[in-house]
Amino acid sequence: MNPNIFKAYDIRGIYPSDIDEDGVYLIGRAAAQYFSLKNVAVGRDARTSSPSLFKELVRGLTEGGADVVDLGLTSTPMVYFAASRLPVDAVISLTASHNPPEYNGMKLALKGAVPVGLGTGLAEIRDLALRGDFAQSDRIGTVTIEDIKPDYCSYFASFAELGDRKFSVVIDSANAMGVLELPAFDQLAVNISVTNLWNDLEHPFECHEANPLKEETLDELRTKVKETHADLGISFDGDADRIGFVDEKGAIIPMDLMTALIAREILKKKPGATIAYDLRSSRSVREIIEEHGGIAVECPVGHANIKRIMRETGAVFAGELSGHYYYEENSTAESGTLTAILLFNLMAESDAPVSALVAETHRYFHSGEINSEVKDKDAILETLKKTYTGGKLTKIDGIKVEYPTWWFNVRGSNTEPLLRLTLEAETEEEMEAKKAELLGIIRG
Repeated sequence: MNPNIFKAYDIRGIYPSDIDEDGVYLIGRAAAQYFSLKNVAVGRDARTSSPSLFKELVRGLTEGGADVVDLGLTSTPMVYFAASRLPVDAVISLTASHNPPEYNGMKLALKGAVPVGLGTGLAEIRDLALRGDFAQSDRIGTVTIEDIKPDYCSYFASFAELGDRKFSVVIDSANAMGVLELPAFDQLAVNISVTNLWNDLEHPFECHEANPLKEETLDELRTKVKETHADLGISFDGDADRIGFVDEKGAIIPMDLMTALIAREILKKKPGATIAYDLRSSRSVREIIEEHGGIAVECPVGHANIKRIMRETGAVFAGELSGHYYYEENSTAESGTLTAILLFNLMAESDAPVSALVAETHRYFHSGEINSEVKDKDAILETLKKTYTGGKLTKIDGIKVEYPTWWFNVRGSNTEPLLRLTLEAETEEEMEAKKAELLGIIRG
């Protein structure tokens, strides 16, 4: 087992060179022992390696004394849903998310979908699994089967408030786990007609990469939306914990601006609520939350960070630039399907197309996140701090420096020799000029 498969927030590697059945067994034994698990629910994605890995993971958990609830094929948000709906101590999603099909891995969370990362137990599980010195359990756990999918889909479909409005949508799941989210939309067939694109689990992952962050993966969706004159296009990532959107013109909707749109809808139902967003998001996100009476909280990047801050602040919703959207209705965990349904609610209340709703939030020029490979991340961050002394400096994730008409954030990768730059300005000219200036320092 390659110890480098243990990332900041999950486990992920190439099968079978990095992660195999023996390694997954050891991880199961280690998780059961470290957390003293009595009951754990396990779901899996449709990769060809998942059945054999699932079998050995369950063997490790049960030999460690834990009873296992087999959730079968599930999306990761469904696994998180099970964390609060079933009497379990923990949940595991056996998935490698958006990575290509030769990868596999796991996402672990405790009861209530509290994430397990390197700082909250994953490092200890890694070390225990690598040593393999397990205590003898006094019992072998049992395995039962539970299908959480119908309850999940019915629950989130119940949030639709579409009246007599009718919409057409193209949904692309990249032949991955978003296929399992489709029954929620089927329950809204009176209002929503769906055109399927790459929604075939008989041939899992046999199409483009399941990653809506890569714009090229949305090309077919954009074309299909325009061909069918659809009102909206939806793209799920590999395990369906991220979601991307395309407007009726085939234009990609920026994922941070989606946070602003959903915040508007939520604040109608929950006046004065706290809403969180990651620090790479457009300034318009904070502005729109506050204009609609909400309390805006800026967060570092990463689902574990955001979920923790949501719990600490009582935030009811949060969004990331990467297309993760978190809800108290799913124990502060992701639900792309609920995001889509709330967007349909917003569209139903308006006579305007979704492109017009997005235009209302598009106030600045945003660079997106730009990666640069560097030798000494800390030295470059120090140089940037000394160079940009005239702005407001914050250090919740790397450094963020804000000026009246522009801002930038530079943060280091947790796993690679990369610095990630995001910036935004009031004009496109200033954004491009500052981007060139900052990249000159970072790469110079």
